[in-house]
Parts: sequence; C-alpha cells; structure tokens
Amino acid sequence: MSKNPLNDLGESLGEYLREQRRSARLSLRQLSELAGVSNPYLSQIERGLKRPSAEILQQLAKGLEVSAESLYVRAGILDAEHATASTDAPDVRRALAEDPLLTARQKKTLLDIYESYVEDDARR
Repeated sequence: MSKNPLNDLGESLGEYLREQRRSARLSLRQLSELAGVSNPYLSQIERGLKRPSAEILQQLAKGLEVSAESLYVRAGILDAEHATASTDAPDVRRALAEDPLLTARQKKTLLDIYESYVEDDARR
C-alpha cells in the first residue's frame, strides 16, 4: 500500500510546494502566515496528506510569488495544455519571481505595483 493516500499527484504537488517554499527561503510558518493558511494544514499539503482547493492554491501561489496556474497544473485542477494556451501573454508574475537579479523584497514590491495596475484596469 502506498504511503500517500492521495497518490503520486498529491505528493508531487507537496514536493513542488516545499521546493518553492525553500527556494523563497521561507519557513513553513512564514508561508502559512503569508498565505493565510494554518501551519498544520500547510504541512499536510506538503506531505501529500491533504488536497488543497483552488482557492488555497491561489493563496499559496501569492505567498510564494509563483503563478497560480502552475500550482493548478501540479494539483491536476488545470490541464497543462490548457494552461499554456490561456497564457499566451507574457507572465509578468513568473518573470518577476524568476529574475535572479531581484531580491525577495524587490520582487514583492514590483508584484504589488503590478497587481495594483491590473486591478485598476479590471475596474474600468
């Protein structure tokens, strides 16, 4: 019997989240605070014991400063081909997150500014 009751998909999502969290140099507690998710629940997600909803994945993506779509694909919520087709436009969030010349604080600031412009455009 598998050690992971949610199958390899849950485990790969959890491993990916843990990898992203460690790359961002965040503790489990820090990410849980940034994302507004309880520390034990986040730990269970990383260990593949819980399958998060799309809303929780979106909160985690924002805390990790990665695209929500990448988490949706890992969780099996979104098909990889569909995600690629729907993201023909440049992914500013991903570009900021992956830029090695920016510090974590600079990335967060630029992302906040970008989000404010996107929200303003959506209201119009």
